[in-house]
Amino acid sequence: MSAVTPASSRPPAVRPQGCTNFKLRQLVRVVGAHYDAEVGKTGLKTTQYTLLSHITKLGPIRAVELAQQMHMSASTLSRNLRPLIEAGWVEQAPGPDARSWFIQATPEGQAKRSEAQRRWRAAQEALNARLGPERVVALHALIDESLQILDEEGAGHGLE
Repeated sequence: MSAVTPASSRPPAVRPQGCTNFKLRQLVRVVGAHYDAEVGKTGLKTTQYTLLSHITKLGPIRAVELAQQMHMSASTLSRNLRPLIEAGWVEQAPGPDARSWFIQATPEGQAKRSEAQRRWRAAQEALNARLGPERVVALHALIDESLQILDEEGAGHGLE
């Protein structure tokens, strides 16, 4: 005979409260402002620094592949690339056929990324100190795991 745990002694079911999207956006705004204040000293927005970093690491890369790597739409990528191209930090090079283009950082873009990377590091270290490295590592793991689950389960369901 197995023992049955009375309902009154079972732990309550965990139910998230509030809107996950709203909570994530709150966190993104606060963290983004922190990074923007530091990285902005180089003349780059944090989003531009992130894009320039990806291009520097992955380039030359096709735009569609870069958009996939960064979890953004092609139109958002195109809009975000424009100021980097106009500043001379990124260039489009012809691909193997007339319809494809490769995106790559120019030498000036690589230098700008190095300058901004020092500011980004200062912002990251300050955030690590404020939140504690264990919390930051746990946050990264939770985000990575959540993205993986949503990528796997969300294909074709608007969660891409």
